Amino acid sequence: MKQILAAPLALVLLTVPVKAEEPPSLMERGAQLFFEGLMQEMAPALEDLTALMEEAGPALQSFVAEMGPKLREVLEEVEDWSIYEAPEVLENGDIIIRRKPDAPDVSPEETMPQIEL
Repeated sequence: MKQILAAPLALVLLTVPVKAEEPPSLMERGAQLFFEGLMQEMAPALEDLTALMEEAGPALQSFVAEMGPKLREVLEEVEDWSIYEAPEVLENGDIIIRRKPDAPDVSPEETMPQIEL
C-alpha cells in the first residue's frame, strides 16, 4: 500500500514547480551596495566616536550631575529662547547671552513681581 501511494506522491512532487529565490533587482542590489559602502566608510568614524564617548562619559555624567539642577532652573525661567543670540565666551571665561536687537522690550513689571510692604 505504501508503494502505491509513494509513486503518485513522488510524481506530484516532481511536477510542482519549486519556487526559486529570485535574484534581487538592480535597484535592490544598488541600494545594498550603497549601504555596504556607507557602512565601510563610516566604520572608522563610529569606532572613534565610541572611543571618545567611553573616554568622555564619566566627565559628562559628572557635569550633568553638578549642573543639571541649575540648568533646569534657567530653562524654566526663560520663556522664549528665540529672542536671545547664541552664547558667547569672553576672554576671561565669562559666558554671556545677549538679547537680539529686534527682540521685543520687556517692562520691569513683567519680569519682577511686585511685593507689597
